Amino acid sequence: MTLIACSETKKSKERENPFFTEYETPFGIPPFNEIKHEDYLPAFIRGIEEQIFEINAIVSNTQIPDFENVIEDFERSGNILMKVSSVFYNLNASLTNDTMQELARQISPLLSKHSDDITLNPGLFKKVEEIYLQREHLQLSPEQSMLLDKTYKRFIRGGAMLDSVQQDKLRKINEELSLLSLHFGENLLAETNKYKLIITDIADLDGIPEAFLMSAAEAATNAGLSSSWMFTLQNPSIIPVLQYAKNRNLREQIFKANISKGDNNDENDNKKILSRTAALRVERAKLLGYENHAAFVLEQNMAKDAETVINFLNDLISDAMPMAKKEAELLQEMIYRSGENFKLQPWDWWYFAEILRKEKYDLDENQLRPYFKLENVRDGVFALAGKLWGLKFIERSDLPKYHPDVMVYEVTEEDGNFIGIMMMDFYPRESKRGGAWMSSFRKQYYVDSQRISPIVTTNFNFTAPSADQPALLSWEEVETLFHEFGHALHGLLSDTKYNSLSGTSVPRDFVELPSQIMENWASEPDVLALYAFHYQTAELIPQDLVQKMINSGTFNQGFAMAEFLSAALLDMDWHTLTVPKELDVDAFEAESVKKSGLIDEIVLRYRSTYFSHIFSGGYSSGYYSYVWSEVLDADAFEAFKENGLFDKNTASLFRKHILEKGGTIDPMQLYVGFRGKEPDRSALLRKRGLR
Repeated sequence: MTLIACSETKKSKERENPFFTEYETPFGIPPFNEIKHEDYLPAFIRGIEEQIFEINAIVSNTQIPDFENVIEDFERSGNILMKVSSVFYNLNASLTNDTMQELARQISPLLSKHSDDITLNPGLFKKVEEIYLQREHLQLSPEQSMLLDKTYKRFIRGGAMLDSVQQDKLRKINEELSLLSLHFGENLLAETNKYKLIITDIADLDGIPEAFLMSAAEAATNAGLSSSWMFTLQNPSIIPVLQYAKNRNLREQIFKANISKGDNNDENDNKKILSRTAALRVERAKLLGYENHAAFVLEQNMAKDAETVINFLNDLISDAMPMAKKEAELLQEMIYRSGENFKLQPWDWWYFAEILRKEKYDLDENQLRPYFKLENVRDGVFALAGKLWGLKFIERSDLPKYHPDVMVYEVTEEDGNFIGIMMMDFYPRESKRGGAWMSSFRKQYYVDSQRISPIVTTNFNFTAPSADQPALLSWEEVETLFHEFGHALHGLLSDTKYNSLSGTSVPRDFVELPSQIMENWASEPDVLALYAFHYQTAELIPQDLVQKMINSGTFNQGFAMAEFLSAALLDMDWHTLTVPKELDVDAFEAESVKKSGLIDEIVLRYRSTYFSHIFSGGYSSGYYSYVWSEVLDADAFEAFKENGLFDKNTASLFRKHILEKGGTIDPMQLYVGFRGKEPDRSALLRKRGLR
């Protein structure tokens, strides 16, 4: 590693490393076209050295320790490291390659060691603890109190109270966990990219709409294949096959390939990685004085403990599973009515559910796509933010971006005051991980009285445009765009003093509130009128089609809740283990599924071997948070239903108490500040059609 570092540093001398100076770009956007692979490692190394120097200065300061010269100085440390980390890890997720992945494997142990060097620094901890013990007498603001509390707990949870032998053990665990997380994600990306289903007979694709066939043919052509159709394990490729293909063998083939990701006993297999990860997490939790990993994680969340989460999930699954069984019975009856005699299997569910949707609600989801042109949906969510908060989104094709597909927007208040920059990266590519997410190249905070503006990015894997038609979204993709836009607003509208409390720096089971509440607006007729125009005729989506959408709003919700809740319980099962022992992954998962009561006709939303949320994405013991936050968003949206969808006073309260505050105040206090009361779970049950 040292040799590589020296080699890279030598190369860097030929030109100035972009991370070592202020970005000379509009709004301080990273100069992506100037950043080279060889810049990263030297920048990480210097960033670590710089922060060590700053921390040593705090420790050696002979002045009486106080909030400013300890807590605030520590908060402000590590500027270079923050700059390079935000660029590197964002691009490693959305524009990776072999070189980036190799760099990540080199950088990960460096950062793990550096993090431990900070939290296990006895001189620094002594000063932090001294301030913490005086906290009742310091007359701190609520935000300062929260920063002090979180800083102190970071040290405690990082092992500051352990003896030297235990600290050495903790360092080894943390380093190995950081590499395992990387390896898991790399395997999943490789597994997704490796699979190619090539079809040469059009008869095998009977039932799949023409638009999807065109995309599959284009994918085959791009891969150098003629007279063929190519399908991959990207969602825009899988879902049309499962939903529309009459060929049952084809549905089974792609379904099984998808649920086997990371479980093929090959070079991309994730079983040993995730089992080792779970065991190490138990070991670390025990070392730090916790019963299990879930206890370690949840003490910082709204739920507080595993028992609360498990009871919450079991209560919901007791409502969802009977509905899922009734749905399965309906689909089985449909199979028999069609003249077939096979038993409903998971790869049949989407196909027959789509037929049932047409039969029961006279709604073909494929009828909706022409009204959901990507650009129109994007402009619709912009218009919604304008109505609620007066925000404006100005496309800037002249600003730096990391890939040609990325769209860049300058975001301003209604009066033109600058807020921040938002990037949107819509389409799948082999260099980009799956799913959808929001992140930041720079968070909002203040330096003295100067506001540092945020630069946020939203990433998707939407159906891409073809040669003959634009990108037309499914309803699920429409909701995903609204969802990630909500996260972006949380980052953009943040108004906190400290970087570490800014924007989405909130408990995991609260962070989904701003994103999920936005989904509620998507299907409202008054909001559809802002964006649901036919891509060819510009006709507004017909009212009868809107009514069919509303009527079918709770369709298939037993299935949706069952597959989600069983995955959330699997997450809890992995992380309530109390013995650090590596396990048979498939057997453990099967037992978890059995306990949850999941019926054979439905498969977990995420099987363990590709459950990246919990094994490489920061959601361990936290996957439940989506439905926990849905309790919040369902109740919060009822405030808008009561006062008006675009009511500016309600929107202003939501901005003031939720979007602006970041992690500066306890989340339940924030929620009550907005709503005037704690959330009512019955709103979620009504929304899902479970009551």
